[in-house]
Amino acid sequence: MAPVTSLSDSVNQQLGSAISATLPEASADPLLRRSDRADFQANGILALAKKAKANPRDLATQVVAQIVTGDVIKEVEVSGPGFLNVTITDRAITDNLAARYADETGRLGVPYAAEPGITVVDYAQPNVAKEMHVGHLRSAVIGDALRAMLDFTGEKTIGRHHIGDWGTQFGMLIQYLFENPGELAPAADVDGEQAMSNLNRVYKASRVVFDSDEEFKERARKRVVALQSGDKETLDLWQQFVDESKVYFYSVFEKLDMEIRDDEIVGESAYNEGMPETARLLEEMGVAVRSEGALVVFFDEIRGKDDQPVPLIVQKADGGFGYAASDLTAIRNRVTDLHATSLLYVVDVRQSLHFKMVFEAARRAGWLTDEVTAHNMGYGTVLGADGKPFKTREGETVRLEDLLDEAVERATAVVREKAEKVGLTEEEIVENGRYVGIGAVKYADLSTSPSRDYKFDLDQMVSLNGDTSVYLQYAYARIRSILRKAEDASPAPHPELALAPAERALALHLDAFGAMVFEATAEYAPHKVAAYVYQLASLFTTFYDQCPVIRPRPAQDIVENRLFLCDLTARTLHQGMALLGIRTPEKL
Repeated sequence: MAPVTSLSDSVNQQLGSAISATLPEASADPLLRRSDRADFQANGILALAKKAKANPRDLATQVVAQIVTGDVIKEVEVSGPGFLNVTITDRAITDNLAARYADETGRLGVPYAAEPGITVVDYAQPNVAKEMHVGHLRSAVIGDALRAMLDFTGEKTIGRHHIGDWGTQFGMLIQYLFENPGELAPAADVDGEQAMSNLNRVYKASRVVFDSDEEFKERARKRVVALQSGDKETLDLWQQFVDESKVYFYSVFEKLDMEIRDDEIVGESAYNEGMPETARLLEEMGVAVRSEGALVVFFDEIRGKDDQPVPLIVQKADGGFGYAASDLTAIRNRVTDLHATSLLYVVDVRQSLHFKMVFEAARRAGWLTDEVTAHNMGYGTVLGADGKPFKTREGETVRLEDLLDEAVERATAVVREKAEKVGLTEEEIVENGRYVGIGAVKYADLSTSPSRDYKFDLDQMVSLNGDTSVYLQYAYARIRSILRKAEDASPAPHPELALAPAERALALHLDAFGAMVFEATAEYAPHKVAAYVYQLASLFTTFYDQCPVIRPRPAQDIVENRLFLCDLTARTLHQGMALLGIRTPEKL
């Protein structure tokens, strides 16, 4: 089936033609948007009138005279200083939704991007030998949603999980275990989570010694050199840490209902061999210079407290490489070998300055251009009820798996309360409890603008009321229940029928799904998808309250048309939630 043009596209085209006929030299952008005063409002006339030195209301009246009403546009009125209020015909609304409904691809008639590219998404970056905590949540959840949104528009995405698996901390950990061989139980004797907990404990112990014993610190640094030079004994123990950590990572991501591919886990160590080449190229091009023995990149506009330029250190004076060398080598790899047209980093907002400097250095080197761009999707902090970074009562960072387990436990209790009424089996209660709990955590994150902090409140997250994932999941399940109870009636569009106000509002919002997805994706804004599905569920509630579907039973054609709106709403809810990585159970 061919992609479906939205009603707003059709109206835009007709208004644009009318503007061009009135002002042939003007750029015909009507600036169309949804309005509570009509189906759409166009306010582009005001800017055009200012440019043409004309009276905006007079110009609006001239544009209206050029518009032919009929199949799509029912009426256009001039409002206020020169706005155009546009009303669409009921038939056009239903016809357009019917075409979306007939799309058997599952895309709801949404077209693919005309010229999709290749985006490398850098997200979900845990550290080897360390347990994942609440601070790892946002990168994983936001990155997974952005990737789904990009995929839906037709973009080819490549995941990169830039795990921390290299550097001084591993020299520290390996040296500690060589000196304290009985500290770590064999991985074969414990499960993945316990193995990681033991490794995390040993890591903390090694850090204490590293910070307090200068002689141990020196031995640890020599161990880093042995690791980087490929010493077999050192490398074997390092590989054991990496393998054990990956098993643990997979278990946590599985709890998050996320698929992580092994070939997309490409840690800092993968770029080790390419870092000397990166440094050489930057120095030869004059992008980086030697300063006090180190190779650095300076930026006039980035200065410290003493008003001196803050350098990006590519190579330390002792010859070692830091994060900048790793990140710049990764950019080279992603652009040259993966042929990326855009790079998207979902990284804590506190690293914004680092990536600003890395991206600028890459631009100076020619690795980033107008055709190959990079964007840092900096995200805020997860806060506790007190408005401070989320911690345990003991002041420790909350383990991510503990947080997820508690969310599922709370959600399962909510599901169990209604289980008998809707006929859920124990297996379905457990499965739906997981979907509701994980969905609640994801939605609370994704419904907030990524750059903002948000409070983690499980009581609110699993509430059936308000802007929560549970509310949306119950709305979807309610619609599925309505469709099952319809019995002798099936969903079918009836374009000949007049639409009630609540039907029109719901239908026009359904029509806007495709445009919303492309807008949200272009802005890397999953919270706009969340806002859309919440408004969709709210409009459906109003529709169902005001427009009887089954009881009291209206005429057969009205029943079929309203069931059609119900079914299309369910499909759109399902797709919208899927873009956020959230499941929609059939019964709740």
